[in-house]
Amino acid sequence: MTIEAVAAKRSKVHTRYRLIDNVPVPGVTTVLGILNKPALVPWANRLGLQGIEVKDYVDVLAEIGTIGHDMIMCHNLGKPFDAKDLPADLVDKAENCLLSYLEWAKGKEIEPILCEAQLVSEVWRYGGTVDMYCRINGVYTLLDYKTGKAIYPEYGYQVAAYRELLKVHGHPVQECRILQIGRDETEGFSERQLRDTSREWEIFKHCLALYNLKVGK
Repeated sequence: MTIEAVAAKRSKVHTRYRLIDNVPVPGVTTVLGILNKPALVPWANRLGLQGIEVKDYVDVLAEIGTIGHDMIMCHNLGKPFDAKDLPADLVDKAENCLLSYLEWAKGKEIEPILCEAQLVSEVWRYGGTVDMYCRINGVYTLLDYKTGKAIYPEYGYQVAAYRELLKVHGHPVQECRILQIGRDETEGFSERQLRDTSREWEIFKHCLALYNLKVGK
């Protein structure tokens, strides 16, 4: 299966969030899409100067990241990863993500509670999918995986929004951990731990208000 076919297949199952009365609401990443991302312009320019088609490059990297993300999810759920119909070269590269995660997890007692949990806030009227809610060494933790080369500020806004979703559904969060998991050796691995996300939550709420004004809600 080609990368285009895999991407098309995944787009058909894109998550849509709805309130109890079936009214659709935006997801966390959609809301934060209103933010400017200044790092993207020089990055795209560098690719162009190297003669690399940005869209094709991004598609391949995104698929490697998605496969790596799925591998980690299957590991945490104790399920085998099904690589059927996936490009073998991308699966090989995505294994770097899993290996990095396993190295990070060494020596930690990780007890999964929720994985890929799709949650909606009736009060704030948005939804999101939590990568993993678990106990790490006894601490209730929101764990968010980012396959890429850096941890950007908007990731903090995301986890603050996910934390609120968990809260309204009765799940306490004592700590948030963002794992930046490189898709190859050059992208590396890093972690950001957040206990207080009040500032990030305020930023997300303002983004949500701006999004709703923009779309006329």
